[in-house]
Amino acid sequence: MAPHPGIDTDAIKDKARKDLLGLLEGVRGKKNLVIEQSLAGPIGLFAKFSTLQDYGVDKIFYVENDNLDTSQKNVVFLAGGERANQCIAIAGQIKRLQQISSIEHEVSVIWVPRRTLVCNKILEEAGVLGDISVEALPLHFIPLDQDVLTLAYDDPFADLYLRKDPTSIFLAAQALMPIQHKYGLFPRIIGKGDNARRLMELLLRMRSEAAADENAATSRRGMMPSSSIESLIIIDRDVDMVTPLLTQLTYEGLIDEMFGIKNNQAEIDTSIIGQAPGQQPKAQSTAPQQQGLKRKIQLDSSDKLYDQLRDANFAIVGPLLNKVARRLAGEYESRHGAKSTSELREFVNKLPGYQAEQQSLKTHTNLTEEALKYTQTETFNRILEVQQNLVSGTDPSSQHETIEELIARDLPLTTILRLLCLESTISGGFRPKDLDNFKRQILHAYGYQHLLTLHSLEKMGLLVARTAANPFYIPVGGGGASESNITNYNALRKSLRLIVDEVNEQDPNDIAYVYSGYAPLSVRLVQAIIQKQELLTLTRGSSSDTPPSTSPAPSGWQGFEDVLKSVKGETFNKIQKGDEAAVKARHMLTGSGKVKTVVVMFLGGITRTEIAALRFVGKGLEGRKKVLVCTTGVIGGREVVGAAVEKGDFGKG
Repeated sequence: MAPHPGIDTDAIKDKARKDLLGLLEGVRGKKNLVIEQSLAGPIGLFAKFSTLQDYGVDKIFYVENDNLDTSQKNVVFLAGGERANQCIAIAGQIKRLQQISSIEHEVSVIWVPRRTLVCNKILEEAGVLGDISVEALPLHFIPLDQDVLTLAYDDPFADLYLRKDPTSIFLAAQALMPIQHKYGLFPRIIGKGDNARRLMELLLRMRSEAAADENAATSRRGMMPSSSIESLIIIDRDVDMVTPLLTQLTYEGLIDEMFGIKNNQAEIDTSIIGQAPGQQPKAQSTAPQQQGLKRKIQLDSSDKLYDQLRDANFAIVGPLLNKVARRLAGEYESRHGAKSTSELREFVNKLPGYQAEQQSLKTHTNLTEEALKYTQTETFNRILEVQQNLVSGTDPSSQHETIEELIARDLPLTTILRLLCLESTISGGFRPKDLDNFKRQILHAYGYQHLLTLHSLEKMGLLVARTAANPFYIPVGGGGASESNITNYNALRKSLRLIVDEVNEQDPNDIAYVYSGYAPLSVRLVQAIIQKQELLTLTRGSSSDTPPSTSPAPSGWQGFEDVLKSVKGETFNKIQKGDEAAVKARHMLTGSGKVKTVVVMFLGGITRTEIAALRFVGKGLEGRKKVLVCTTGVIGGREVVGAAVEKGDFGKG
């Protein structure tokens, strides 16, 4: 994937690496690194272990394992500064290190992304603050790819919607501010949702504070609207909880559903994808022992084949792999046609690339075969049928028998909860009698500890009963809901054409291909801003009364004001202005023909299928605009309901 124009994501990665290595270099000599487990993956995206070794790191330990040894005098702790439990654990390990070791250790603590008052207080009360060096690593956005930035923050969905902790909103604002300092102000901040509005207000406040700070190194350009960024679009996950609850049907999404993808890596059983290249297979007698061995594979755009497959609907991945296999076979055969030494030399030079592609083809063919087995099971198809019936507006009560049968089959609890939460979210809640019935079945089948799970889901608004205060449920096609109350999918299904009956998965012409007929509401909202005319044509027909905009400036939510009343949360559209004379002068110098970047920020998390849909939108804007996706984290249905699932076991009924 080519570097993203406008905003240099490689520069963000380089700065993060430089900041980390600079802090490690400041601790002279060999050192042991004790790192928070949730930070190891994000840091691995920009700094490999071999690089850390070059800067004196001898061994790496996890804070959670509490197994630090005394082999090195220098010890560096690297952990998130937002969580008190990590601070307590580190304080305890430092005290024990001081007690059991015969040498005097030099301890450094690096908090990510900032040093907090709470952590200072905990270290002070433990009596270790005066004996250690404390630094901060301002690690905010980390590029997952050239067009995707994510926060280095663990579990932002549960924090925001279950624990009601707004830390991720503040960290998102801190991450977006450096972009404004480097490229200029976002000319327009536009979005939907209560948390999205809080983020917008934080950005405005931080801008005011930066402008008021006499010592700030903010340049004049930094206080002017950007010439390379068109707008910042903020979407609160809370406005569309349906999309992450659905089964992802792109190739990347399905791998995530089956195996889980974290920090561009997936752990796959070696019985599926084989040993790593160059690794000798074990003797046949040990084959049963090899069954449980797992191998990490890298899943990003550095793998050219994966880059072609990742955003495709899984239904067409087989034919795509077949096409690549035939091409590779033809290129290998071409060596027989080499008639001169120069032609033979050219083939030999290309051979390493062919071998890497061949290995990638083998890996993805094995993954596709495994995914085919998964998608052809009766259970998978029953689940998919329930989901598609619910999103298409079928009477929800007609699906209850199937859900009850799946509970009786003892399917994983998260699978059942996704279906129940999906119905509740689409329908504005269950009838109290039906909800009590499902709760009883879940407690009997999975254990009474899940009283806490059901309470957490209710707290997040994902599994609720319809009451007089929330009488929103309207069967197919009726009525509306007041703004800032609840998302009315029944009204939006038609007004934003969320269901597309004829989907061309081979050559898609609409974002609905990512869910085989369902267009994610969150991405439709983004289209309402940056693909306004195309969406109006799609939803109202080619004879739309709204003429295409002739102004180069974005026109915000214009044309969709009534539709937005059916979407939960506040709506806002804020224009940021700079010095008018300076803006006019720059406009005359730079002109307006430049391709601009639209930054789309998802608060609370984004699914891999939504990223695929946004890439599809970006292709439709090629030559005019580029889309850069920012998020607090990449999530799926497992993370949404998993945040609520009680891990303790109090016995089954």
